[in-house]
Amino acid sequence: MNGKTPMWDERYDREDYLYGTEPNDFLREQVEGLGPAPRRVLCLADGEGRNGVYLAGLGHEVTSVDGSRVGLAKAARLAEAKGVALELLHADLTEHVFPAEAFDAVVSIFCHVTEAGRPHLHRQVARTLRPGGLLMLEAYTPDQVPRDTGGPDTPDRTPTAAELDAAFADFEILLSREIERDVQEGKGHTGPGAVVQFIARKPR
Repeated sequence: MNGKTPMWDERYDREDYLYGTEPNDFLREQVEGLGPAPRRVLCLADGEGRNGVYLAGLGHEVTSVDGSRVGLAKAARLAEAKGVALELLHADLTEHVFPAEAFDAVVSIFCHVTEAGRPHLHRQVARTLRPGGLLMLEAYTPDQVPRDTGGPDTPDRTPTAAELDAAFADFEILLSREIERDVQEGKGHTGPGAVVQFIARKPR
């Protein structure tokens, strides 16, 4: 969900929510792995806020970061409607430096930055997680690109399990797989998707 800001501002500039207001299925299935609330959670490329708001509703202290101010404004409205607190951060994930050991978990749901920008982002995830902290990620893989069910239109923005395994080789990798699953999230994700699912824990 993260890319050139004008493009995403335009996509999010609509009355409805492009990816709906319900959380991602993989996140909902795995959320207990974050541990009991409150945890400090960083949501990468959180767009219009559906995943951050969900986590805040469970009692977590959530920071939602995105490159689109339009998306973040809608995230603020969704949080207000749901009666939860959400800290919002406007930033370019290929450049932003996060504070060291600030979060118990990083949640990355369909965060698609360029291949050139991903090493920086991966280093920042490792930096900002506390010892024992958890990374939980789902993204489209290059196999998704030819489909018309959502996701980037170039493979440059799609990671693989092998890439993530290498990037987080120092972590305890709890889950790393590429699968096909039905992704139904608003009008933005509308059918069978080739995804990578990845969960890893930073060493204590």
